[in-house]
Amino acid sequence: MDSKDIANWKSKLHTIIYEADSPMGKLFDVVLLIVILVSVIFVMLESVKGFPPEVYTLIHYGEWVITIFFTLEYIARIVTIKKPSQYIFSFYGIIDFLSTIPLYLSFFLVGSNVLLTVRALRLLRVFRILKITRYLGEANKLTKALKDSRPKILVFLFFVLIIAIIAGTLMYLIEGESSGFVSIPVSVYWCIVTLTTVGFGDIAPVTPLGQLIAAIIMIMGYGIIAVPTGIVSAEYAAKSRKPKPEDDNYVHVNTQVCQECGAKRHRDDADYCHRCGTYLHPEKLIDGDR
Repeated sequence: MDSKDIANWKSKLHTIIYEADSPMGKLFDVVLLIVILVSVIFVMLESVKGFPPEVYTLIHYGEWVITIFFTLEYIARIVTIKKPSQYIFSFYGIIDFLSTIPLYLSFFLVGSNVLLTVRALRLLRVFRILKITRYLGEANKLTKALKDSRPKILVFLFFVLIIAIIAGTLMYLIEGESSGFVSIPVSVYWCIVTLTTVGFGDIAPVTPLGQLIAAIIMIMGYGIIAVPTGIVSAEYAAKSRKPKPEDDNYVHVNTQVCQECGAKRHRDDADYCHRCGTYLHPEKLIDGDR
């Protein structure tokens, strides 16, 4: 196999693994999602006591099959891009590594004194569930909405903290240690629990004035819960609005991923990456079409 065949093979494999517009890419994503869900079910079932030994043996072998599958996927993602470090140290690259490595570590961490450590490391396999977010477009919109809402939410949370400190200090002065408000931090804790409508009940006001302030805080709690939800919902609605073909700024993008820098969301008519300028159709160069 010469260098041209290898480059062609890498290009086709990159299209299958990183993109979802092609039939093989869609099939790969569906199979990967199913394997991820099965692996998470295995992790949960492994923690349940009372199954016959054969069930745990089946889970063990199944885990090895899934781990080998994810190992091959991890290696394929590395070898099909020109700058592997961009994937290895990315969020999804780290998640892929954490969800694959625990079973292999059991070979090196042996002995009764490290069994608990191995057990804890094996629980890292549950990170595989985060791999699903890579294939959910709505999750990307929600993440973007949360990022764009961050300044407003931080200002709002700072305002809530000010209210909690003021109200907690008042409750400390009004109720005192006899009612369980032994310090201002404890009183602030009570205020936060009341504002969030959790209400553990470990501390409660007994004086009429304290109960009045508590009632006001409870009512405020419903509004405090609604405000950040409304902020994120408004941003999410803005991100979810799809431009129509008749819009002046309408641009249709696809799932094509740059093999050089990993950039996504390229226009259908784009020949070069919008980030690094790399030609997006290396298979045409290989086949001599360009």
